[in-house]
Amino acid sequence: MAEILSSLRSLMAAHSPPLDALVVPSEDYHQSEYVSARDTRREFVSGFTGSAGLALITKDEARLWTDGRYFLQAEQQLSNEWTLMRMAEDPAVDVWMAENLPEEAAVGVNPWCISADTAHRWESAFAKKKQKLVQTATDIVDEIWKNRPADEANPVVVQPLEFTGCSVAEKLHDLRGKLKASKARGIIITTLDQVAWLFNIRGSDVPYCPVVHAFALVTLNSAFLYVDRRKVSSEVNSYMEENAIEVRDYTAVSSDQLDSTSTINRKPKAETVRNGTTEAEGAGVDLVWVDSSSCSYALYSKLNLEKVFQQQSPLALAKALKNPVELDGLRKSHIRDGAAVVQYLVWLDKQMQDIYGASGYFLEGETDKKKKDLRTTKLTEVTVSDKLESFRASKEHFRGLSFPTISSVGPNAAIIHYGPQPETCAEVDPDKIYLFDSGAQYLDGTTDITRTVHFGVPSTHEKACYTAVLKGHIGLGNARFPNGTNGHTLDILARIPLWKSGLDYRHGTGHGIGSFLFVHEGPHLISFRPSARNVPIQASMTVTDEPGYYEDGNFGIRLENVLVVNEADTKFNFGDKGYLEFEHITWAPYQRKLIDVSLLVPEEIEWLNTYHSRCSEILAPYLNENERSWLSKATEPVTVA
Repeated sequence: MAEILSSLRSLMAAHSPPLDALVVPSEDYHQSEYVSARDTRREFVSGFTGSAGLALITKDEARLWTDGRYFLQAEQQLSNEWTLMRMAEDPAVDVWMAENLPEEAAVGVNPWCISADTAHRWESAFAKKKQKLVQTATDIVDEIWKNRPADEANPVVVQPLEFTGCSVAEKLHDLRGKLKASKARGIIITTLDQVAWLFNIRGSDVPYCPVVHAFALVTLNSAFLYVDRRKVSSEVNSYMEENAIEVRDYTAVSSDQLDSTSTINRKPKAETVRNGTTEAEGAGVDLVWVDSSSCSYALYSKLNLEKVFQQQSPLALAKALKNPVELDGLRKSHIRDGAAVVQYLVWLDKQMQDIYGASGYFLEGETDKKKKDLRTTKLTEVTVSDKLESFRASKEHFRGLSFPTISSVGPNAAIIHYGPQPETCAEVDPDKIYLFDSGAQYLDGTTDITRTVHFGVPSTHEKACYTAVLKGHIGLGNARFPNGTNGHTLDILARIPLWKSGLDYRHGTGHGIGSFLFVHEGPHLISFRPSARNVPIQASMTVTDEPGYYEDGNFGIRLENVLVVNEADTKFNFGDKGYLEFEHITWAPYQRKLIDVSLLVPEEIEWLNTYHSRCSEILAPYLNENERSWLSKATEPVTVA
């Protein structure tokens, strides 16, 4: 790591102008959360593998910013050359740079890897000391990354209408209506899931995310896909032509914006005659719609800013509001996924008893130490997660995992986004909590589920913590709320049971889920973060319900289901607002021996028993006799002693 930093500092000094600091973001050219192997520049320079973070290298310091999900992981992965900066606790990166870098300092960054909003925020912070943000012509990290993975030509695939529920023509018609209403002539679409959703295409350019590296431009009478042409087969090219989408080279998106006679700036011809007057399709329409929170600084800088309509992409909300076909697919995929999770629990329960002498999923008994010590087979966090993947892979429409499985034992479960590695992962232990957060990509939906279990004797404290998390999980899932309510308001519902005991967690409570797209989907979320105020929770959205509690060095607990937002049939309708409620579509049991039933109120017990009854009924057709018997026992009604 020291050699990498030394090489970067040499290039920083040789740069014109010389750089006082270099920023290495996590994101790619599309501001993606998950990126391809060749875009993991921040991981390459720092050794930190989390999905969120930013590296800053100065002449004599190296600092890494990340959020609460990754504090423990970053502490373990960063070398002595690095200083960890905890987001929401330490100064933000722009504040730190403005205060600690010298006057007129030059801060370099690849402008394709930061958003226009981020760049503008930094430039504002830099103004006081006349510091400047320098757009590097090439990525400096790439110059020293000798074994950087090659750019692969993975094929573009058409997502059938039977899964999308809405044609490209319908989506373009709706988008163009929004462009006209906003007096915009065209829109630049930069996020990979929005491009995929709009054109009903998928790909495999990013691990766990069925997307293709591409940009899109849509005008009032044209549509363009910017992609590596090697990825477009003759069949896909015909599909594009049928939908009036012109395929252009990936890199041409930049020049098409620059040229005044280019794609985005070309006004439609007059075509329509109304009331005796010839009316151009774009008459009075002169703006280019740009989402500056996701458009790269490089692209944004090339636009005529006087003609920019700066607002969140209309596709963000359109994609989040699932149509009936997408909702049907999500429900079905979660049932198959739930069956895989139950099959995994049945298998793991037997392995823990047979190999480790554990009392198992249902009983609270001491582990047979002799059997455990004499074991000849070893199960690790990685080998058991591989088994879970194999159960999923047997299900219809399976296309891979939706993110790297978080398979974590004991202290590792306290690392919120822990990623086990074969060389360093822990062995499973019947006397410690086991948390697994996992999901899959199916053609008809994306899944994400977390369960926490114990195969030995959980402590009274562990039970109390698990029950507090479960109460928060139930409290949010059972909420009814008026239209217009945002996720920032709802977030507290999952935390109240934890707060009562002085507990909390450092991550948000819920995120949207894609339809065979990203596992983390906006624009809505349920979180304490201010951004959760931006978009209200609306009917036909999906959102996760995933409170947790993490005790550093000991254990971690999280429970997660995917919810669908539905209209609620309430007795009254104050303010004529209309009310909403949640529908659980994730199906897998909660471990009863981790629940302190005395801490549950009757309403919570009723919900748990109803959920378990439905879980058993829904999953039974997908299980064999042994698995059904196990699930029946796992979902027996909870009663108060």
